[in-house]
Amino acid sequence: MEARGAAVAVPVARLAEAAREQFLRDLYPRRKPTVLKGVDLGACTTKWTVDYLSQAEGSKQVKIHVSAVPQMDFLSKNFVYRTLPFDVFVRRAAEVKHKEYFLSEDEKYYLRSVGEDARKDIADIRKQFPVLAEDIHIPEYFEKEQFFSSIFRISSAGLQLWTHYDVMDNFLIQVTGKKRVVLYSPRDAPYLYLSGTKSEVLDVDNPDLQKYPLFVKAKRYECVLEAGDVLFIPALWFHSVISEEFGVAVNVFWKHLPAESYDKSDAYGNKDPMAASRALQILDRALKTLEELPEEYRDFYARRMVLRIQEKAYRNDCG
Repeated sequence: MEARGAAVAVPVARLAEAAREQFLRDLYPRRKPTVLKGVDLGACTTKWTVDYLSQAEGSKQVKIHVSAVPQMDFLSKNFVYRTLPFDVFVRRAAEVKHKEYFLSEDEKYYLRSVGEDARKDIADIRKQFPVLAEDIHIPEYFEKEQFFSSIFRISSAGLQLWTHYDVMDNFLIQVTGKKRVVLYSPRDAPYLYLSGTKSEVLDVDNPDLQKYPLFVKAKRYECVLEAGDVLFIPALWFHSVISEEFGVAVNVFWKHLPAESYDKSDAYGNKDPMAASRALQILDRALKTLEELPEEYRDFYARRMVLRIQEKAYRNDCG
């Protein structure tokens, strides 16, 4: 029998009516996820019904993810990409059972907006969904030149996105519907079974602990976002998002490091900073060099490398 279980969650801190100055002075330096309530988001929280969304942006074509199962896996690609008129997509995403479908009558839909050229252009709701952009006030708790992207998202009820980290700070603005978000500190990366920026552990509520035994060591943070809530997700914090209802959200990412730190070819905001990429490449070359030694020597010098990294690069503070 498979060993299963999940860690007890620590509630994410909540703050009512956090002004920009208070956020930057008291919350931002802590580098911890925080739910901001009472932020003025404009008319979107009441206007963005299924009928309004369908009419506002009409029948322009959108590329969407379609999954036959609730837990989407970006590593195994257990979903397909399809194209639908936006108004048709919105109505389908809001349904539980579908009369028209691609894979199954209970398939899940997910839209993540992209730029005009997905490989080069950055997502910006003002460009891809200009009518809807007029309804939302983006909380600009950062300087205008730091802005990177604003991503429009629509999810079917029950859809769960894979656990991953982003390299920029961001706000997850829950405009309509309800989401549950599970988060893990960057410090717990050793327990998350990473493949690039993503965790192999798909079901964070019922993980297979025979396959992923270290996962129990990861400290789990959790919150539920209601319509109008804004979740601050600091860079490098892992997060898995479960849509408990059909909902619409907007992610806003900004560059909190100097602009030259980021890969200029990064249209999605998920490429590691340039210095980190170079360091990982150097490490890969060092590990390949160790393969020239017998096993006993490889083990010894690999442990010395780990100690050197701990001495030179690890932070010593707690939390």
